[in-house]
Amino acid sequence: MKTDRRDAERLARSLRAGELTPVWVPDAAHEALRDLVRAREAAKGDQLRARHRLSKFLLRHGRRPSQKMKAWTQRHLDWIRREVKFEQFAQQATLEDYLAEVDHLGQRIARLEKAIDEAVEGAPATMKAVISALQALRGIAKMSAITIVAEVGRLSRFPKARQLMGYSGAVSAEDSSGDRTRRGAITKTGNAHLRRVLVEAAWCQRYSPGLTRGLRERQKGLPVAVVEMAAKARHRLSARYRRLLARGKPPQQVATAIARELLGFVWAIGVEVERTAAA
Repeated sequence: MKTDRRDAERLARSLRAGELTPVWVPDAAHEALRDLVRAREAAKGDQLRARHRLSKFLLRHGRRPSQKMKAWTQRHLDWIRREVKFEQFAQQATLEDYLAEVDHLGQRIARLEKAIDEAVEGAPATMKAVISALQALRGIAKMSAITIVAEVGRLSRFPKARQLMGYSGAVSAEDSSGDRTRRGAITKTGNAHLRRVLVEAAWCQRYSPGLTRGLRERQKGLPVAVVEMAAKARHRLSARYRRLLARGKPPQQVATAIARELLGFVWAIGVEVERTAAA
């Protein structure tokens, strides 16, 4: 039997026993920023598919640049517009349509990124401080930091870093009973947007833990405690990446493990900045 009265009694008993945990509800401004960030993410996915259509079309017809150049740079796009021509009208129309779609999506992403910058400027001071502090970590630039804050909200709402890791879905599934312990792949039952950003940042940890010029610029003006935690993360994650790779782990599994540990440093920096801002 299931009634409102029985449900209310069960909730009251759980609340009295301390078994209920509060749920964080984003305010209107935070939810609006999250929608804008996800719109940019969707546009990036559309751009990737449009580029794939154009590149496979050129590959299918054997059109390659005579000089080595990086794909999708301005030089590469100029080569397509200037050098690639087809005798058949239908093929030329297809090329122009694919190229116009790539240009359109580039302009769309630029508009969204400008809107995100304007939205962050009007955000609360604590949120802007956390976004700036997270950029001290290698692999996390401005847009990645904004995505993390937009998806997670207040990092201090998680009492421990392990709970934030579970929220991201980057922890291993477990099926244990008695003396048997069995762990499987990651659960993927958390926030997929957060997990994607962290895995992308984890691939940057495969390099030596040096301080690049861009990272040095992002760390200017940040608190000493934040810079020290970022340095610890840089050395620890780089060493752990090489150690796991030397043990024969597949690179994809290594990147996932590094992403999970990187999230612990994200939590530590976010909690430190939010605590300082509240003081």
